[in-house]
Amino acid sequence: MARLNVNPTRMELTNLKRKLVTARRGHKLLKDKRDELMRRFMDVVRENKALRRKVEENLRQASALFAGAKGVLGDETVEASLLLPMRKMELTVGQRNVMSVLIPRFSAQDADDGEADNCPYGFAFTSTALDEALGYLSSVMGELLRLAEIEKSCQLLADEIEKTRRRVNALEHVMIPQYEETIKYVQMKLEENERGATTRIMKVKDMMVQKQFAENAANGL
Repeated sequence: MARLNVNPTRMELTNLKRKLVTARRGHKLLKDKRDELMRRFMDVVRENKALRRKVEENLRQASALFAGAKGVLGDETVEASLLLPMRKMELTVGQRNVMSVLIPRFSAQDADDGEADNCPYGFAFTSTALDEALGYLSSVMGELLRLAEIEKSCQLLADEIEKTRRRVNALEHVMIPQYEETIKYVQMKLEENERGATTRIMKVKDMMVQKQFAENAANGL
């Protein structure tokens, strides 16, 4: 692992140690965040799977009933019966924060307070299959919105998990090893400088002692 290009000083060593402590703390927090995101993601995926199966089954039944109604009444009659819908719906979009991920929330309400009928046609010239198909679609609307909310949540959580995973790997395999290698290098350089300084002091001391002996010998002491 390549070390950082720094000056081998004690101040730099202190800064590197502080950065290493911060990097390790950040690595632990990001790992905890990644694990919690994965847990939330798996919960949402399981809910998404069950809800999608239920919604697809209701839509399949509604589609079969529509096909039966068209077979009995004809395409033009069915289209004319559904041309002017009686009910209006208001969609509200909100957000909630899940581990720093903004998850959408959808809620639908009847603009007419539920007073309008599901069937925008008379019953004289239509079939019960068409009534049942509209009933299925009306009952599945809330589940469709929930399914859209869950699938978007899965996408956002997956993106956040991937970003967090990259940050964890960068800290674990790049930054922390670089700090550790650089700290080791700076410590070795400082120890080497200390040994060099000690050796120079000892040499100077020996020179001074030898000089003192020479002066004493010259003075006959």
